[in-house]
Amino acid sequence: MTTPNPTSQADEPLTILLCALGGEGGGVLADWLVDTARACGHSVQGTSIPGVAQRTGATTYYVEIFPRPDRELAGRQPVFGLYAVPGGVDLLVGSELLEVVRQAGAGMVSPERTAVIASTRRTLTTTEKMQLGDGRVDTGRLADVLGAQARELELFDMATMAQDAGTVLSAVMLGAVAAWLATSSRLPFPREAYEATIRRGGKGAEASLRGFAAGWQRVAAASTQRAAVMALASQLTSAPAAPAPALPGDVATQWPAAMHDIVALGLARTVEYQDTAYGELYLQRLQRLLEAERGGDGGAAASCPATAESARWLALWMAFDDIVRVAELKSRASRFARVRRETKADDDELLRLYDHFKPGVPEIAALLPAPLAERLQRWDRARIARGREPFGWPLALPSHTLFGVLALRLLAALKGQRRRGSRYAQEQALIERWLVGIERGLREHPPLGLEIARCGRLIKGYGATHERGRDNLLHVLDHLALDSARGSAADRAAAVRAAREAALADDAGGALDQALQHAGAPVRPPKEQPIRWLRRQPAEARTP
Repeated sequence: MTTPNPTSQADEPLTILLCALGGEGGGVLADWLVDTARACGHSVQGTSIPGVAQRTGATTYYVEIFPRPDRELAGRQPVFGLYAVPGGVDLLVGSELLEVVRQAGAGMVSPERTAVIASTRRTLTTTEKMQLGDGRVDTGRLADVLGAQARELELFDMATMAQDAGTVLSAVMLGAVAAWLATSSRLPFPREAYEATIRRGGKGAEASLRGFAAGWQRVAAASTQRAAVMALASQLTSAPAAPAPALPGDVATQWPAAMHDIVALGLARTVEYQDTAYGELYLQRLQRLLEAERGGDGGAAASCPATAESARWLALWMAFDDIVRVAELKSRASRFARVRRETKADDDELLRLYDHFKPGVPEIAALLPAPLAERLQRWDRARIARGREPFGWPLALPSHTLFGVLALRLLAALKGQRRRGSRYAQEQALIERWLVGIERGLREHPPLGLEIARCGRLIKGYGATHERGRDNLLHVLDHLALDSARGSAADRAAAVRAAREAALADDAGGALDQALQHAGAPVRPPKEQPIRWLRRQPAEARTP
């Protein structure tokens, strides 16, 4: 449920600004609100201001409703304003998106106060229609403006709802307004009060009630969803955090105190990923960097930024994603509990869970020894060169069944095979190239070593994303960071930083190539892509 507006006091009128085009029933909507408030015993005032919208004319209707019933005022009468003022509108409702944005441009929408409910359907202005090309204002840009300005925002196609209900737009708008007032606890008017007002209108009441119900349902459902999301977020933030891992006492003495937390997390991750020996390899690799950063004298450094930076990215790279890791994560009991909690399934309710996989040659070859993996990959490359799709085996694994769980656990049990696989050997060799680069950089110029260590950020994701980041890192390392022909160590450190930031800002790699060229380094070599020829469909068989 939406929290009440903190700027609105109990004795301040609720302010509603309605924007409608000619023929859309804006005056009827304002009258319905006024009549409902009076029927419920509340003081209310409504005014209208005709305007021009370069279409069929536009009118804004301004309604102020006192939140307390008249019987509680002891004969006093509230004082209302005749016009909406910037920063003083609680709810802005519009039937046309551009008109609502115009009101936002006039200052009627406040991020601290104003909720906006608007229709996404556009009625083009004369200026938009006059353009030789497509002169329409982009709907997404209009929505972004409202999203940045409004305290709350609801956008949906009111015109289609009204058409489906066989009624006018104002009925849907009334339902939306009524639902917002109810879910936000701003006014105590029951739904039946609005429906009674519509019925008093006589002709067309049944169609108007259908439109009212559609608008009410749309806004009320959105409010319910927001409340559920906020409740889940509250549960997650209030849940006690898992205790942070700690370094064993004999290991902690080897590291500066400022690095204990990050090294402990990296150690825990690598041990969980593979085994204790893999965790020890993680510590040994970091120890090499620590000695290089300290200058080899064994003294205690007050700060070892390059080693601390490497500790995080090294752990993530060593725990690279593969099919074994995915199966292990998906078969955890905590994962099934999370899915049941997120779907709000009770303990006595059946829950079916399907995990979709499409393992291909890269995933299979990763667990095979290098000779077998190369033969399998060579076969798949030949298929692709002939215009065939890469081999893939689509699976929908029923993880809620015994068969599905056993299949996942069987894959997860291949953790020992990972060390004998080609992917493991490849990743370890590339990790060593990065670590050797950091060591050389630290001994030549510590800021250069730090920038090379920060290039670990380029390694992320899985599949093509992981491969692209890995290739970018190695290209920067070989052709820029460690190439003395590219300038002094300080110049190369600045160039590495610029190249890394460019690579992170542009997945396509264009910005990285520009940064490399600027530093005098060669751009990344192009990768061959197979050309697939598709048989053209005969003319007589095409769909007209």
